[in-house]
Amino acid sequence: MENVVEIRNLNKNRKSFQLKNINLDIKKGFISGLIGPNGAGKTTLIRCLMNLAHIDSGEITLFGKTHNEATTEIKQKIGFVYDENYFYEDLSIEQNKRIISMFYEQWEDRIFYTYLEKFQLPKHKKIKHLSKGMKMKFSLAIALSHHPTLIIMDEPTSGLDPVFRRDLLDILLDIVQDEEKAIFFSTHMTKDLEQVADYFTFLNNGKIVFSDEKETIFNQYVIVKGPKSALGEIDVSNIIGLKESSVGFEGLQFRHDLITHKSVLHEKPSLEDIMYFTVRGNQHASTY
Repeated sequence: MENVVEIRNLNKNRKSFQLKNINLDIKKGFISGLIGPNGAGKTTLIRCLMNLAHIDSGEITLFGKTHNEATTEIKQKIGFVYDENYFYEDLSIEQNKRIISMFYEQWEDRIFYTYLEKFQLPKHKKIKHLSKGMKMKFSLAIALSHHPTLIIMDEPTSGLDPVFRRDLLDILLDIVQDEEKAIFFSTHMTKDLEQVADYFTFLNNGKIVFSDEKETIFNQYVIVKGPKSALGEIDVSNIIGLKESSVGFEGLQFRHDLITHKSVLHEKPSLEDIMYFTVRGNQHASTY
């Protein structure tokens, strides 16, 4: 299984934030998801991948090379969909395309105009007059029109209506069908990612909580819940992010630490559950 991206022992220091000892692989033929709460470091990590932010230590290789060795070659192979707009606001879609396409050796107008039609984007409309969702669609059309091997997406479903979000997920699944491309998809909308991703990396406070295959991750965790009366009869020290109410409790557990008690229920967690209780557990570590 070929790694398109390999990150080893990456550290990045900012004034009030750090990425700490990040190790991560992105594999060809798969969709890899990056999740975490706001401020976890997702965008900083993507900026490091794109050589938009310099790392303090460690190494990032893309297609077997570092940015220091071959940044122009690397960026030819990447389609980038960013949450913020980076186009010329006073120019039209068509005018932006003409400028951007000159930088890509394998740019193909046919692909671009196919996506414009699919996304219902008027090519003569100025970027400043597009909604946030339309700008994201345009960004995606640009990213897919030069035969990228790696597509990096930072919050691509933000601002999109539910119908197009579903369409976008179908597009991503189609892209990886030939097993020659990889997608790295950062989002806080875990339900979208859960439908399509093969691998998940969970980043919290600048550290990786886990990075593994979807099924492996879901097989590690269990939601536990029960009446408040059971709390005095069980060991709660292994419950992650324990949440109490007037009538009961719930939390997250590793399957190997599973509580067995006649009043305690076990449920399969969602990706959102895993993220929520883990973050809550860190925030309330002094309480539980």
